[in-house]
Amino acid sequence: MKKTQLIALLNRDMTDEHAAIIRYLVHAWMEGEDTPIGASLLSRSREEMWHMHWLGMSIGQLGGEPNFTPAPYPYDPTNRATIFKSYVEYEEKLVPHYNGEADMVDDPHIKRVLQREAWESAIHARKFQRILKKLTPEQARTAPGGEMEIPVEFINLLQREVTSKYNEMLQHVRYSWVFQKNGLRSWQLMDQAMEKMKQLAHFAEDIGGNGMPPQFKPGKIDLSRVMAKAIFKSADDALKSHRRHLKLKKDPEVNKHGGLVINLDLTIQQEQYQAEELKDMEKK
Repeated sequence: MKKTQLIALLNRDMTDEHAAIIRYLVHAWMEGEDTPIGASLLSRSREEMWHMHWLGMSIGQLGGEPNFTPAPYPYDPTNRATIFKSYVEYEEKLVPHYNGEADMVDDPHIKRVLQREAWESAIHARKFQRILKKLTPEQARTAPGGEMEIPVEFINLLQREVTSKYNEMLQHVRYSWVFQKNGLRSWQLMDQAMEKMKQLAHFAEDIGGNGMPPQFKPGKIDLSRVMAKAIFKSADDALKSHRRHLKLKKDPEVNKHGGLVINLDLTIQQEQYQAEELKDMEKK
């Protein structure tokens, strides 16, 4: 298989894993992170993040450009029973798909990655099947999501923050994969990407807890192949977010929600830390 074909294959797989991450995260937040179903879905989403990471690392090592547009995730949203049946079907279809791709690939590492994606997808299907069997009659016939207690305008504001953090995160992930040869610097950027994922969750939790699905909208990704430019953009993004959130902290609606206030305080401090770290990286 030619390198360009292999990169295209891995990118197609990455769009599927990206879709799974979003689907399980959104569902988890609508169930509530502190519920058994929500906690299980969060665990699956983190495993899907590893799946996406292994694929992205391979793409970066091959000199390719990662595709950050998530594929559609087909599921029946009628109720929890139909939703989890859809999840089982989705994961089961990935097993022969990945095994078939592994048979076509010569690179031993990428072959093992694809084989692992196959058997972990099989495990995911079994875990979703187990949840499906354990649903109470009430859970099975109803869909996740609570009652709306936050004004729609404020929900829309939180959605914009989710979009902003999501794209900051993707940008840092892209840099870490593309600049692998820079060693420590690339891993420092991945570390910041993980922190941005948690910041995203701070806003998404309140959206999901009010019966609305958090929205993940991919934006424009910087395709720079120069590390210095990437670090400069990352520092600038962190500072812009920091200033925006200092202003948001004064919003009267924010101060009605104690949990959001705490999370926003943490986000603001993390952003200042990130900006200072990136500024130091610029100097070096």
